[in-house]
Amino acid sequence: MGLVESVLKKPTVNMDSVEAQFVRDAVANNKVTIFSKTYCPYCTMAKEPFRKLNVNALIIELDNRKDGNEIQSVLGEMTGARTVPRVFIDGKFIGGGTDIKRMYELGTLQKYFE
Repeated sequence: MGLVESVLKKPTVNMDSVEAQFVRDAVANNKVTIFSKTYCPYCTMAKEPFRKLNVNALIIELDNRKDGNEIQSVLGEMTGARTVPRVFIDGKFIGGGTDIKRMYELGTLQKYFE
């Protein structure tokens, strides 16, 4: 395999791993699950509307976990991007920080909690 091919080849993510099961369980067993990093301004942007709405969200701070990188890879496989935040509502991926902020401003986020 050439250098360009090896650089462009996507790493394999084990979707049967403990981390993948953790992500699936967290998303399935909580109304709102946010995968975040404590220092990320977009993550703060995503968490703020839920705080304003008094919605309890499971917030998983990946930078505080030894398996955070593996979880982030699983999220990349599930959602198409490894970036955080990754926000799930009712078991479905909703978006990231700017998506959640926009939904809140438009009033569409609130509809999930009526």
